[in-house]
Amino acid sequence: MPILKLSASDFCVMRSFPLSSVLRCAALTPLALCLSQVVWAQAADSGKSLGVVTVNASADASAEGLSPAFAGGQVARGGRAGILGTRDNMETPFSITAYTNELIQDRQARSVGEVLQNDPSVRVTRGFGNFQEAYFIRGFLLASDDTAYNGLYSLLPRQYIATELFERVEVLRGASAFLIGANPGGGGVGGAINLLPKRAPNEPLSRVTLGVGSGGQAQGAVDLARRFGPDNATGVRFNAARRDGGTAVDGEDAQLSLAALGVDWRSRNVRLSGDIGWQDNKLQQTRPNVTLSGVTVVPSAPDGHRNFAQPWSFSNERDLFGTLRGEVDLGDSITAWGAYGLRRSKESNSLANLTVTNASTGAGTVYRFDNGRQDRVDTGELGVRGKLKTGAVGHEWVVSASHFALEKDNAYAFDSRNTRATGLYNPVAYELPAFSATASRGGTVASPQLQGEVKLTSFAIGDTLSMLDDKLLLTLGLRHQKLETITYAYGGTGVVTGRADQSRNSPALGIVFKAAPQLSVYGNYIESLTTGQTAPATANGAAIVNVGTVLPAYVSKQKEIGLKFDGGRIGGGVALFTTSKPRAVTGTDQVYRASGEDEHRGVELSAHGEAMRGLKILGGLTWLDAKQTSTGSATTEGKRVIGVPRTQASFGAEWAVAGVTGLALDGRLVYTGASYADMANTLRVPGWTRLDVGVRYLFELQGRAVTLRARVDNLFDRKYWASVGRSSGSLTDSGYLVVGGPRSFVLSASVDF
Repeated sequence: MPILKLSASDFCVMRSFPLSSVLRCAALTPLALCLSQVVWAQAADSGKSLGVVTVNASADASAEGLSPAFAGGQVARGGRAGILGTRDNMETPFSITAYTNELIQDRQARSVGEVLQNDPSVRVTRGFGNFQEAYFIRGFLLASDDTAYNGLYSLLPRQYIATELFERVEVLRGASAFLIGANPGGGGVGGAINLLPKRAPNEPLSRVTLGVGSGGQAQGAVDLARRFGPDNATGVRFNAARRDGGTAVDGEDAQLSLAALGVDWRSRNVRLSGDIGWQDNKLQQTRPNVTLSGVTVVPSAPDGHRNFAQPWSFSNERDLFGTLRGEVDLGDSITAWGAYGLRRSKESNSLANLTVTNASTGAGTVYRFDNGRQDRVDTGELGVRGKLKTGAVGHEWVVSASHFALEKDNAYAFDSRNTRATGLYNPVAYELPAFSATASRGGTVASPQLQGEVKLTSFAIGDTLSMLDDKLLLTLGLRHQKLETITYAYGGTGVVTGRADQSRNSPALGIVFKAAPQLSVYGNYIESLTTGQTAPATANGAAIVNVGTVLPAYVSKQKEIGLKFDGGRIGGGVALFTTSKPRAVTGTDQVYRASGEDEHRGVELSAHGEAMRGLKILGGLTWLDAKQTSTGSATTEGKRVIGVPRTQASFGAEWAVAGVTGLALDGRLVYTGASYADMANTLRVPGWTRLDVGVRYLFELQGRAVTLRARVDNLFDRKYWASVGRSSGSLTDSGYLVVGGPRSFVLSASVDF
């Protein structure tokens, strides 16, 4: 393998596919499947510039390949706009940011959530009553199992998605029913996340990464890639990783094992790819969420290192997943594609979430809550796209069909009348309590049975018309979607407790006007379609009258206008949007029903690129006005939506130290404004600011490329409530709090052989 030699100027000057992205890929070790961008270059000596070999590898087996990286290498110039395919941002009437593997490695991000800390429109939270990573996009919740993998929903692990599994993280802000289809998990109103797998680069890749972090957690990973055959038509990439040990939170323990294999093959008019991955994630004594009951103020956030979890609590999840994709050119201007994906997963946990009943002392209670779940997901799509001209008007048309099927086996047991006294600031540990006679049960946790099915079928057609010498682009689209949801009684009796069979036509309209080569003006109208929520078993301490009833599908409507700028080295934009979403509450009659809307209006500002020689920037600001409307109650009408701040910002900068070859420093400021933990806006949660810093050093050792990285998150050990989740179903629709992480560090070393 050629050896890379860097000079200070080489390190500072980033190209659209910078060499540094190759070396930086070394850091956290990928692990799942494939897709890469840049590889090796041969350098004569450290004083000469480095050549670059690029690969148009494609995660989705498309002729388009990956969108090239923008200056600075932290984001791409475009991303996937659903069935419209990979599009340049300046020609897309939607807001898309694709974060590259270079950024993932350089920031030592270990999960999707850690990558999205760089996005000013996204905030990371956790699921209700579990440790599922979840994301607020434009103030709307998106669970980790609502993400897409290579364009297909719900294929990756539900609770936690490790960064070793993907090459890029694409964020499509706003509704997306026409582009991607209805989200099977009920999220996606504020945006969608698509993760792209890795592919083998042109040159052989053999990388080993070792690291250590707070709490003594150790990590190791390998990343191997080769291309074979005539013209290197066949590529294979294998990743494996292991993390084990404590965390920055006292008493927590986390184990993660994963392995993935990605294969691709391409010819002149056919492209194929396949991926298979496995992840085993085990958590022990992980700090739970905090629910408030009977308090009039929000308690102060505890020390971030403090752990109020019960020592017997745990959460285990094991997933097997895979995809197959193919694309064939039927002529010079027509291409057909097909894709299939599956996931088989098994989860079990024993939880003890804290309910605080005294805000000043932090006193509260816990009780045991066990769950068991198994998922079977099968999904796929077929499509044809092409180009033609009618007079002076160009057309890029697309027709597609998709199907999604989920079968979930569920069981639970919770003992809410058998509580134990503990506290937020002075926790008390107990032995694992046996379930009492009053415990509520649904099936057998050790052997869950079929409890729910979700089936989504859709057909879509779209056309992008280009006029005025391609300065004006008009996108028209329509998707017909059928949603089927069935819930069954717990215990495997086969008794149907709820059923919904609905359909909806979801239109889309988008327009782009290229006012100048560097400036695009855009606008869109698009809808989001999600399955209606299922009435829970209890709320407000009493049984729900219509338990199991599936509410009608939610139709959310979005309007957006914006500007996009591409100055070559610096890019950015501004977006103004408004989105309305129906919601559900439990009334005083204990009936769970749709009631009112949440209306989110906002402005997003973003910037990325290389501000000057050796200085890269990434970040922006989001302002949100999220209100409850048509609630039917004077106490909630016009009040702010739970957990949504007015202002949030993320801004990062990286500086290549002049005079020290291969040395770079970075810093990131994350700000989230105050929000509320209840519908009546009486429980105010303070805002917070956090500073993260890192250092990276690239050098050559005995002919090997070596990358050393060190990172400290929450440098000043700030105490804060990181987010306010929303647990619908109660009369007050109160929120739950997630404690922010304490100061933590991670060190890693990567060597290329």
